[in-house]
Formats: sequence, C-alpha cells, structure tokens
Amino acid sequence: MWDLLWVAAASGLAGCVDAIVGGGGLILVPALFATYPAAAPASLMGTNKGGAIWGTAWAAGQFARRVQLRWAALGPAVGAALLGSFVGAWTLTQVHADSLRRALPFVLAVILLYTLARKDLGRVHAPRLAGRAEAVAAGLIGLCIGFYDGFFGPGTGSFFVFLFVRVLGYDFLNASAAAKLLNTATNAAALALFIAKGHIWWQVAAVLAVANVAGSLLGTRLALRHGAGFVRGVFIVVVGALILKTGWDAFGR
Repeated sequence: MWDLLWVAAASGLAGCVDAIVGGGGLILVPALFATYPAAAPASLMGTNKGGAIWGTAWAAGQFARRVQLRWAALGPAVGAALLGSFVGAWTLTQVHADSLRRALPFVLAVILLYTLARKDLGRVHAPRLAGRAEAVAAGLIGLCIGFYDGFFGPGTGSFFVFLFVRVLGYDFLNASAAAKLLNTATNAAALALFIAKGHIWWQVAAVLAVANVAGSLLGTRLALRHGAGFVRGVFIVVVGALILKTGWDAFGR
C-alpha cells in the first residue's frame, strides 16, 4: 500500500512537470525502479506509459481549448510522430542504444546553452512558416523525435518544445501545447507495443493515471496562467536536471 502511494505521488508530480514542459519521466521512471527493484524493466516502462499517457492527453486537451493550435501543421505531425515511435520501438529490438545514451547529455547541454544565450528565444509567438512548409517541418520534427521516443525516450517532451521554438518560431507556451499533442501520439505507440507484449501492471497503471491527470491539471493551469516566460524557466530547470540524470546514467555507474 505504501509503495503504491509513493509511486502515485511521484506520478502526480511527474504529471505537473510534464504538462508544463515535458520531462515527467525524469521523476516517475526512477520512482518505479526504486520502488520495485525486482520487477522486469519492460513491465515498469509499460506501467509508466500506461499511467503517464493519460496526463499528457489531458494536458493536450486543456491546451487545445485555450491555445490557438495550428492544426494544419500539427495534424500531419501527429501521424508522423506515431509512425516514428513505432519504427523506433521496433529498431530498439534490433540494436542497442548505448551510443545514444552517452551522447544524450552533450546534446541536452547544447540545447541548454543555446536557450540561455538567446534570452529572447521563445518569448514571442511568431511562426516562421505557413501552409505546406510548416506542415512538412512539423512532420519531420514529429517523425524524428517520435523515432527517438520509441527507441530511447528521455527528454522527448523537451526536444519537441525546443524544436517547435527554434525551427517553427513558436513561443514556449504554444510549443508546449504542440508538444503535448505529439507526445500523446508517441506514448500511445509505445504503450500499444508494451500491451501487445504483456508488459504492463494494469492495477498500478490505473492509480498512476489518476494521479498523473491530477498533476497535469495543476501544471496546465500554471502554464496558461503564467505564460511563455514561466514555461521557458521550467524548461531550463528540466533540461538541466535531464543533463545531470542522463550524464549519471551514461558515465557515473
């Protein structure tokens, strides 16, 4: 019972962070592995997806009601993200991700330094592309980061946010809203694979889902109330934490 309450609390906090800027897996995944050390990793990852997808989907719905999403570009991007995640998950069954694990902290460090250097980055919503060009660019982002999420995963939401800001010219609030939409698709693809393989604890996932949605509700309200500047600040904190976590995972053990 106490174990379940602990991971439920972690799921709520993860939902809050994930709704603002992504990175909720940084909280929930370690909590699951620490609480159930004898469990199969695939079962814990499947249970994580089974709980987290509901908070991400809830946040996507809340953002869609209050932020003017650019559906002409994001619709195809969702399909591309779904496809990319399926292909990435399949690729993971064929090769190891060790080289990517070691490169990730350095990639995240470049993103963090770039964001800190460009103090105006993502503060103003000024889309650079329109029509087919925007749809193609958003689709490529969805396909590439979707593949990454299916193949490896850490920091997926933050990668989505950064690329929507840097490539498409969205502010951090609109980028976060778009990221929730695509991240829901990538999570759904991964979850379908875990379910097909029987790697999910349904009872635990149900509790995590309720807590995750509650945290997502809080995070969405904070992001909408405080705007792009607040989301940018949380983005910097989360990416910094991801650098430390992924660096330790790659080199500290």
